[in-house]
Amino acid sequence: VDPSSASDLIRERSRAPHDTATLAITSQTMRATQLSSRTAIRGGDLAAKKTRRGAGAGRATYARRSSAMTVTKSQYSVAVLGAAGGIGQSLSLLLKMNPLISDLRLYDLANTPGVAADLSHTNTTCQVRGFMGADQLKDALKGADLVVIPAGVPRKPGMTRDDLFAINAGIVRDLCVACTEACPNALINIISNPVNSTVPIASEVFKKAGCYDPKKIFGVTTLDIVRSNTFVAEAKGLDINDVDVPVIGGHAGITILPLLSQTYPKCDFTAEEADKLTVRIQNAGTEVVEAKAGAGSATLSMAYAAARMAEACLRGLSGEPDVYECSYVASNITELPYFATKVRLGPSGAEEVMPIGDITEYEADWLAKLKVELTGSIQKGVDFANQ
Repeated sequence: VDPSSASDLIRERSRAPHDTATLAITSQTMRATQLSSRTAIRGGDLAAKKTRRGAGAGRATYARRSSAMTVTKSQYSVAVLGAAGGIGQSLSLLLKMNPLISDLRLYDLANTPGVAADLSHTNTTCQVRGFMGADQLKDALKGADLVVIPAGVPRKPGMTRDDLFAINAGIVRDLCVACTEACPNALINIISNPVNSTVPIASEVFKKAGCYDPKKIFGVTTLDIVRSNTFVAEAKGLDINDVDVPVIGGHAGITILPLLSQTYPKCDFTAEEADKLTVRIQNAGTEVVEAKAGAGSATLSMAYAAARMAEACLRGLSGEPDVYECSYVASNITELPYFATKVRLGPSGAEEVMPIGDITEYEADWLAKLKVELTGSIQKGVDFANQ
């Protein structure tokens, strides 16, 4: 990316009027900065010969990233809980650049005043404030429209997401208790792993507080889509800006199921290609953890994906039509109470949970396997929240 082009983009965003502007994506730099995809649901033309219906099947859903983004008045307040961490700092920078956000609150147990001071020097219109320590948590949350939670410990070599449960489960529970008291109507984006369990924990907390709305709690699985799009584009020589691969199930290991048969634009995969890509996408987090050799997990790509999901949620809140992202949400698409599929976002949150669509026998086999593991992860979260 040309640094001068990036600077021009930042200046253009900082000069944007406070009412309505249209940001046309006319260069590679701007396309790269467009974090979320405005999508259109398209009827699938999947070959019938090698497909069978998955649970809750319907028409296959395809999506394309739009070439423009309509920005309404910068009016949203967003809180990042865990803002001083590896994901949190990069995520906060990306959110500071978002023209939809007027008020960015950064919370962590330590170091957030410094992070906020650093970000406050960037010339975008968004105001940023730092909050530190448990006594300032509710101040950070009060009246927030969207809360993004990357708080918790990262994965280390040899660790699974379940290994993180004992620490991160309690962190998510306590932060969500504060949300029920300070911003009960906010959208909640949960990044803290294991997402398959922490989303049920958050839901149980809101149920106990009497303010549960299943449309407003999201497990952020966007990184699985980002990775799938990248790997498929590389494998097939496609323009990465045009690729969309729906990913269903959960957000850990074999519960991650990329629906390669529903890739847009339509692609043909040999059995070997499909298996290689599926397994790589499922193990991509471990790939990064091992590559960093103990120095961290997928922080930068996760921050990018989380910023894309946050932007999509805000665009939905603003009333922009046809905003879709895959997310792990309360669902009746399968027999499981929580499941990741494509979701239509709107002013009330997850306004429609889309069906799985037609899938191949290979994908159906993975679906059966993932349901077993996902069932246990969900119950583990529910049990923890109610103990």
